[in-house]
Amino acid sequence: MQYTKLGKSDLTVSHICMGCMGFGDAGRGQHSWTLDEEHSREIIRRGLELGINFFDTAIAYQSGTSEQYLGRALRDFTKRDEVVVATKFLPRTPEEINQGVTGQQHIVRMLDKSLQNLGMDYVDLYIYHMWDHQTPLYDILEGLSTVVKAGKALYIGISNCFAWQLAKANALAEKEGFPRFISIQGHYNLLSREEEREMAPYCAEENITMTPYSALAGGRLSKRPCETSRRLEEDRYAKLKYDGTAKQDGEIVRRVVELAERRGVSMTEISLA
Repeated sequence: MQYTKLGKSDLTVSHICMGCMGFGDAGRGQHSWTLDEEHSREIIRRGLELGINFFDTAIAYQSGTSEQYLGRALRDFTKRDEVVVATKFLPRTPEEINQGVTGQQHIVRMLDKSLQNLGMDYVDLYIYHMWDHQTPLYDILEGLSTVVKAGKALYIGISNCFAWQLAKANALAEKEGFPRFISIQGHYNLLSREEEREMAPYCAEENITMTPYSALAGGRLSKRPCETSRRLEEDRYAKLKYDGTAKQDGEIVRRVVELAERRGVSMTEISLA
């Protein structure tokens, strides 16, 4: 396994991060195809054996059960200071807005719940999961600053945003003395390469780490056209992303298959490389 620094932080992470969206109680969230705790633990344990030390989850994944599965597995299989754990928070709900819950209060509450799910005192990276158009950016940044100052999060990251939004946020953070985002988790793989247009050059210039999600396009870049899986059949979110361009994408998938066979490696290795 190869390792690198995460952005401008002092966190050393494996080049392969284990995304944990596929872990969690299938009856308690938006995904019907997620793995139960027993099988999740097997994968987490094997990842640790192979040198993975970076794990990414979210409170939104199966109503927090992904966080719970990950926290219990890491507690049983490794030491807290030997892994880097990231989780994410959601935007304020309409109910919270009506009740007058501020963006700052919302972030503190969500992280406290995530820490409870994980069974941890802190997370290494706390990620703004998706842009909250109902909450001022200043409130988001101040809330994140509060949890960093409290030691509940060491660094902050962002997900699902445009390059201009990340630049705007970090400029405001620098102006106000708040922590800046050190990583961006965007949709990026061989079938979806928009991030190369503006996000990748901006991150290279600013030393912001890109931690792409859906790196295998929901399994489309790791399986031959004749193969299937429960996720490929049931993941309606991935279908919305990829079914419309399946014909064009098929040319890329066939090329991945060809290169994997020529090199004697898996499609996953070709796709991630």
